[in-house]
Amino acid sequence: MTMLGKRLRLRAIERSDIPDFVRWFNDPEVRHYLQMFMPMSQAQEERWFEAQLSDTRSHVFGIETLTGKLIGNIGLHGIDWRESCAELGIVIGEKDYWNNGYGTEAIQALLRFAFMEMNLQRVSLWVYDYNERALHCYQKCGFQVEGRQRQAHYHEGRYHDKILMGILREEFARADQVANHSIPDQGRENTNHGEGHPVMG
Repeated sequence: MTMLGKRLRLRAIERSDIPDFVRWFNDPEVRHYLQMFMPMSQAQEERWFEAQLSDTRSHVFGIETLTGKLIGNIGLHGIDWRESCAELGIVIGEKDYWNNGYGTEAIQALLRFAFMEMNLQRVSLWVYDYNERALHCYQKCGFQVEGRQRQAHYHEGRYHDKILMGILREEFARADQVANHSIPDQGRENTNHGEGHPVMG
């Protein structure tokens, strides 16, 4: 399955993507905004990839430009089919694509999939208080601040807050309709499915 945006597509991750993931996660500038703080080995990333193949509560997609350049990944984690919710994580690993709206476009494509195809009711995420670029991106996508864990993250000699943000199906529907898309607003069907690179902004 492929999810299309105006400039990018979200597609299944492949084993051939692993070298790019390892390169990104061993770049301190990229890792600065993520949960991980230790360098990543090829073997560790291969084990993570193998685990993803059987993890029904996590779906990770490559973010690829329409010309075929892999620039990041994005995923839904901790999918709870009973509560119809999941947690979003994203990384744009190719720094040449930072500050160009690719993260916003990828999130909008994934939210459209989460609410229209997976029939979720809620998507949440965590972001560090010093990641102002990500905070702006998430707010632009319709996420609202729902809570704050004070001094819950230690980074570069200081403690920082972790901010909880969330968006509901109907909130995304209103925002998405402005962009000439639509989500049916009738009663939600019972999605009785079996339960389904955690990252932080």
